Amino acid sequence: MTTRPDSDRPPLDEAKRGSAELLILALAEEGDIHGYDIARQIETRSGGTLQFTLASLYATLYRMEARGWIRGRWIEKAGQRRRRYYRLTETGRRVLAAQREDWAQVVAALGRVAGVRFA
Repeated sequence: MTTRPDSDRPPLDEAKRGSAELLILALAEEGDIHGYDIARQIETRSGGTLQFTLASLYATLYRMEARGWIRGRWIEKAGQRRRRYYRLTETGRRVLAAQREDWAQVVAALGRVAGVRFA
């Protein structure tokens, strides 16, 4: 993920560390998705706040696949290059549920301490 250009602010990377797996699992829950589209969806849905380099994204995808959280398969479509699509596994569903609970607690705690109100 990239950081904000403001030199007076701490990098967003520190605050977002660990969120990559949650975001990828949540997108894979919606259906088969390829790596580039994962990066694009995260950037679009976050209004540009969250961005991944493709190198870091693919390293995370490979690690998650090795853990059995997602399963990838190569698909070739006419007139397009071959792409690896990822699908959430049952293990991944359980991990996603646990991560959602953990993040909900962290976000709520940050809000209480920092005085942030959520809509």
